[in-house]
Amino acid sequence: MLALVPVILLALSAQASVLKVQNPRYTVTGASGTDVQAESVSLAQKPSTPIALHGKETLKVTFQIVDEETGKGVQPHQTFLRFYDENSNEEGIQPVRVTPGGKAKFELNLAKPPLSLPPTPQRDPLKVTLLVGSPQYDPLAVELFDLVLPASQPAPQHPQESTFHPLPEIKHTFRPEPKQPPAFISAASVGFVLAPWVVLLGLWSQVAPRPSRLFSPTILPFILSLGAFEALLFRYWVGLKLGQVLLYGAVLAVPTVFAGKQALSSIAERRLGRK
Repeated sequence: MLALVPVILLALSAQASVLKVQNPRYTVTGASGTDVQAESVSLAQKPSTPIALHGKETLKVTFQIVDEETGKGVQPHQTFLRFYDENSNEEGIQPVRVTPGGKAKFELNLAKPPLSLPPTPQRDPLKVTLLVGSPQYDPLAVELFDLVLPASQPAPQHPQESTFHPLPEIKHTFRPEPKQPPAFISAASVGFVLAPWVVLLGLWSQVAPRPSRLFSPTILPFILSLGAFEALLFRYWVGLKLGQVLLYGAVLAVPTVFAGKQALSSIAERRLGRK
């Protein structure tokens, strides 16, 4: 059932009626009320010469909107005249009142121009397009003529206009690399730092007891197992994870316990033998 919905909508759109504009005509009236220019507008081909308004002249546009099939007048849901400047991309939309019989009349009085009219500082021609929309009919857009208005002030600049333009490229400045001291100064500093340790190790070698059985077969395995633990801790500091350290430590703990027990037993037997 849902698959038939697009087909039904397509059929309804295909059956939509078409609107038609009849008897479009414009009249330019002077400030005194006399008609300066009055002509019919051809819908087949837009006039090549634009309509020019001067001073306080008034432009009147009349037309009728009818159903193309029945020829009866129709009052559309929306009717507008669009004034568009191709050079500045400025546009203005003016609503048009349409009677129930489809007759429409629009007046543009330069003495009181509407606020939505686009500015024309360079007197560029405005494209005047009739836009008609109604739910029961297909939309209609008809280009009527080009209109030249007197020069006006340019469009006011928005207070935040500068924020909508590209900003200057950000150039990062980095701190210069610190200068390395001379090699002699570095070597002297290292020697000054290591000198106390050299003296300490030399004095400690004179007073420290000398392990006579450190490399005996009963004590050496325990020393090696302790070294393995130190190496494992170093590897943990370099790159191993905690789970790996615990696993490897549990494996090393078994031989370390037996080697330590054997080393302590040999030391105890030696002390008891001396007594």
